[in-house]
Amino acid sequence: MPTLFEKAAQLVMVRLGSNMPPPVTVAEDAERVARLLERYPLGGLVVFNGTRDETPGVLAALQAHSPFPLLVGTDMERGVGQQLRGATVFPHAMAFSRLGDEAEDAVETAARIAAREALACGIHITFAPVADVNLDPRNPIIATRAFGSAPATAARLAAAYVRGARAEGLLTTAKHFPGHGNTAADSHAELPVVRSDRATWERTDAVPFRATLAAGTDLVMTAHLAYPALDPSGAPATASPRILRDLLRREMGFTGAVITDSLLMGAIRTDDSGAQAAALVRAGVDLLLDVPDPGAAVEGLVRAVEAGTLAADRLDEAFRRVQALKQRLVDRFGPDVFTRPPAAPVGSAAHRARADDVAFRALTVHRTPGPLLPEADGDGLLVVLVRPHASHLDPPEAPLGAMLRAALPRAAYAEAGPDAGPDVFDRITAQALRARRVVLALVVKPAAWHAFGLRPAQQAFADRLAGRRPVEVVALGSPTILERFPAAPVHACTYSDVEPSQRALVRFLREGFAGVAR
Repeated sequence: MPTLFEKAAQLVMVRLGSNMPPPVTVAEDAERVARLLERYPLGGLVVFNGTRDETPGVLAALQAHSPFPLLVGTDMERGVGQQLRGATVFPHAMAFSRLGDEAEDAVETAARIAAREALACGIHITFAPVADVNLDPRNPIIATRAFGSAPATAARLAAAYVRGARAEGLLTTAKHFPGHGNTAADSHAELPVVRSDRATWERTDAVPFRATLAAGTDLVMTAHLAYPALDPSGAPATASPRILRDLLRREMGFTGAVITDSLLMGAIRTDDSGAQAAALVRAGVDLLLDVPDPGAAVEGLVRAVEAGTLAADRLDEAFRRVQALKQRLVDRFGPDVFTRPPAAPVGSAAHRARADDVAFRALTVHRTPGPLLPEADGDGLLVVLVRPHASHLDPPEAPLGAMLRAALPRAAYAEAGPDAGPDVFDRITAQALRARRVVLALVVKPAAWHAFGLRPAQQAFADRLAGRRPVEVVALGSPTILERFPAAPVHACTYSDVEPSQRALVRFLREGFAGVAR
């Protein structure tokens, strides 16, 4: 029989690796986590900044080090390659919505591939699908992560993801409940407030969550936002008994595990992890994700139960739900699932081809003065990539440059990155004024702890260039940026900036309209 201390520790998931400054790889972080496991029998890990080849071994060693099997989860909305280099990366969710009648099958197939790769690497939970509806075009953190702005589409495709991943045995997480799509603020930085009334919530935000619950999602992730129509107190949904217990559990009938979004996020972060852990579990949370101080969280839960401020039955209920997730994996794969993951190819050519196919079929031309002819060798063509931020994982030059030179050897390529200044902008402008054809590729995407959109200097450069000569504008991400260029002769969008989407743009330039949606 587990002790109170052990049950409390099982409700805590800690990060292994980080992409936040200073970045730490999975392998570099393993010793710290192993020491933590010696003191606290934690429930699981959330993985960031790993590799396909290294991470499985690190996870196996930590599983052997842990007194309880560890649930391992990660953000893999775009496939396992989003966190483990060498695994398959798919385009953002919005790209799938452009596939029309084939979208549902494409999502389910992508989810199956992601599930097989994740399980082979020792990962058991995907923190996906995003079940938010992108209702506010200014939304800085959902945007292309959502399957769309229509509730029915988002519901259909989010449910397809749940079916596909669960068919392979991966545990799924519908997020961010009760809906993060109708906000213009990023909960990584501040507490958003959704002003919709209850009837609007039922018609919009609720629809995909009801669909994912019906499809059998194993977990639901909370949103760090206030939704006064659902809880007039203004409490964040993550800390709201009215939203988690009354609405999600009693009204909607969800019986799986409720997990928080990262507790490092600005909307909810606190210096008192112990008091916060007790308050959140009391509100209805079962798993605490990415706790700033895991030890304090465990000890705070124990103290709260001993003091009577957290009911022992509530902690036991949460503990049972965490164990039920583990048992689901054992029932599917056998008792060795945590120490001997099921074998499957990871990042195979066949899987990458699937991602490329989705990316190319998603590319949409919104406006053109006439047929766009294929480029023979790129002579006179200039492609300019503008990307507003770069991580430590990004190469000095985006993959687009090498792809373009390989496909169209006489084409020119230029890049205006986050640190570009007047000298770079002037050089690119001079190139553009000499070119026969200019394609301006703009990366506008949601990214945690980053501002949404181009930087002011980049936007000013793009506006000036478009004012001096005709430029074709391609959105490598959110299509809303195209509205800034009403005079552009061509508007196109890939809905994502991942490598397959950059490859789709090069293929479009080389082949013209063949196979491209309009």
